Amino acid sequence: MQTKNFNERFRVIKDVTPVVTSGALVVALFSCVLFGIRTYLSLPEESLSIGATVFHSGHIHRLFLFPFHHRSLPQLLLSITALLFLTGSVEKGFGTVRFLFIFLLLASTTGVIYSFLDLLQDASQHTEGLLPVVLACVALTTLHTKMTKGFLCGVSFPAVALPWVLLIICTALIPGSVLLCNVIAILIGWVHGKGWLSPVDMSESRAAVLEKTPLFKLLRSISGVMFIPASSQERRKTLLPQINPTPGSYPVQAYAPLPSTTTTHTPATIYEGWPHSASLTPPQHPHGHISSNSVGHNHGHFSDQIVGHSCNHGHSHSHGPTQ
Repeated sequence: MQTKNFNERFRVIKDVTPVVTSGALVVALFSCVLFGIRTYLSLPEESLSIGATVFHSGHIHRLFLFPFHHRSLPQLLLSITALLFLTGSVEKGFGTVRFLFIFLLLASTTGVIYSFLDLLQDASQHTEGLLPVVLACVALTTLHTKMTKGFLCGVSFPAVALPWVLLIICTALIPGSVLLCNVIAILIGWVHGKGWLSPVDMSESRAAVLEKTPLFKLLRSISGVMFIPASSQERRKTLLPQINPTPGSYPVQAYAPLPSTTTTHTPATIYEGWPHSASLTPPQHPHGHISSNSVGHNHGHFSDQIVGHSCNHGHSHSHGPTQ
């Protein structure tokens, strides 16, 4: 009983756990490495955050690095959890190479707009973390999906409202989140979903060339992690693998053999691998019934055969052996 309960729990956990993709793994590992370096060197908490200081100090590199920067360990763990659960559909739809490029594109665009708006405010507020880009990916997904309804904790709502629902939940749970930056990120995700950022986006052919470089070949070779190809055909084969059943794994219909009652007048034939005799085919009556004349004729003919056989049998016994 305990083993059965353990297997059921393990199956539930396996179904809930998302599939780790190569792009999400790269983002999570880079965030952990950057957090370790900042902690080891005792750098200021706002060293890579975005805000008005981006334009004041000219630190443009913060626009690309702020998603990987986290001030505390709980913020890092919660951001990685949201990344694994909410960005898998974007990577499966565009491929690993394009996902990493879209990730940086959404992050830099959100960072520029938020830093400019923060420059206009009296009190500057810095922000960082993966949450803005994660919400932008969710908004991008809602424009490419065919689902019209979303479900969260048993509550149904329109799929377009999913980013805003997650905005309220994640902003309340993840520390260091700034509401204005998250709202801008959702709007940027919708802008990308509409195709308005296509002039600066990466094409599928370009991504197919880049994934042949040694770095992405290394990502492809990692076991237990799903690498999504850039080509739509290869991506379809990766996400929907063809099932090739082994011989004998499925039941095969077979015809029962017919009894061998062939006569000399009705030669036997082979039908779909089994012997078949034409004499076994019942007579067909177009009107669905048998006439009384035919029944009587057949009965009389059958009686004559019995009588004749009896006479021949008695005649053979009447002639005994001659002495």
